Amino acid sequence: MNERVYGAPDTQGVAAANAETPAPKAAPSKAMIRRIVFSSSIGNALEWFDFLVYGYFATVIAKAFFPSNDEWLSTMLAIGTFGISFLMRPLGAIVLGVYGDRKGRKAALTLAILLMMVGTLTMAVMPSYQHIGVAAPLLILLARLVQGFAVGGEFGSATAFMVEHSEARRGYYASWQFASQGLAAIMAAAFGSVLSAWLPQPQLESWGWRIPFVFGLLVGPVGYYIRSHLDETPEFLATRAADRNASAPGISFSNQWLNLLLAVGIVAQSTVGVYVLQLYMPMYAVKQLHLPATASFAVVVLNGGLQFIFSPLMGALSDRLGRIRIMLATSIFMGVTIYPMFAWLQAHPTVASLVVLQSVAGILKAAYSGPMPALMSEIFPTRVRSTGLSIGYALGVTLFGGFAPTIVEAFIHVTGDKLAPSYYVLLAAVLSGISLAIVAWRMHVARRAV
Repeated sequence: MNERVYGAPDTQGVAAANAETPAPKAAPSKAMIRRIVFSSSIGNALEWFDFLVYGYFATVIAKAFFPSNDEWLSTMLAIGTFGISFLMRPLGAIVLGVYGDRKGRKAALTLAILLMMVGTLTMAVMPSYQHIGVAAPLLILLARLVQGFAVGGEFGSATAFMVEHSEARRGYYASWQFASQGLAAIMAAAFGSVLSAWLPQPQLESWGWRIPFVFGLLVGPVGYYIRSHLDETPEFLATRAADRNASAPGISFSNQWLNLLLAVGIVAQSTVGVYVLQLYMPMYAVKQLHLPATASFAVVVLNGGLQFIFSPLMGALSDRLGRIRIMLATSIFMGVTIYPMFAWLQAHPTVASLVVLQSVAGILKAAYSGPMPALMSEIFPTRVRSTGLSIGYALGVTLFGGFAPTIVEAFIHVTGDKLAPSYYVLLAAVLSGISLAIVAWRMHVARRAV
């Protein structure tokens, strides 16, 4: 393991990292690599597909489950329900993260995808408010809470599973977490574009919006089957064996709070890039720029495609050049360019301008997020890695991502300032840049101490 270089500089963390280092092992075969990547990424892809579809069809879902005479209020209730589900993420991160550290990454991954399928099934079959009244929005809220709980532990367990199969290619393996998000964005936006273009509005509002959730429900059992037939990671097994032999110093999560705060800060830019520059942009393009819905969805497909292509490339590059070097440069570039890009988009509200902004945003998202899971995994020792990753990611997404569309939309509604998305992205870039700089300094201190 590389925790001597990347991990916490405290004495206990460094000593534990050295004690946890397993004997060199043969590199996984290509077939094993494919299984590792696919099994770890499919849950993340299903999560984001479901969440993005909900966001893209928020106005339609609002009419079905949150009827109101005020269209803006109805939409805000639907978006708010989307955001409330993120409040369950920290709880899910704690429960499933600890479960993954105690019972294994495989056990946590299998449980997480089962719970995610519950939420997807509910969305696919739930009767509308017109048929069952107030029970409809309440059950939708419950489904989102269950799914929020499940995905709270998904990132940590899946990332730990990936990075613990290889020292040399951690960045590449873990980058598929975000490559899968790009693929999910492509598929979700494709469904949104095709259904919006082909179905008359009454059919779209009646049953058409359910089609993507049915598709997601069909993917879930495949992911469950594959995950249930995986082998546990060698690194986790080695650590558990060391615990049984009492040959390694113990580690608790109580001395990881600074690492946790830094992890939350690191997540900020990545999650805002998803929820503002991917999820919210179709609504922004239609309501604020008055562009056609099909065009806005198509641009998100472009953004997701760039993320799918470039995330593994940047993850692999981080294995050679270093994670922070790439991520910090991206934070600085994003902070400098995001306001001018939105100002230019407002001055030239065309599909071409939106394509340019989304292209730049997609490449920057991939450059930042591709190396991010590996960096976060290297902050935490193996014994608490799943817990640290899960809680850090869940808190970051909850604080900066889940309510981002609601905050931005409310700010525009109150102030009339259509550049609000750029302010939010800029704030996240500054916070993440500061967090990365602190992590870099701590790494330097750790290297000198060792």
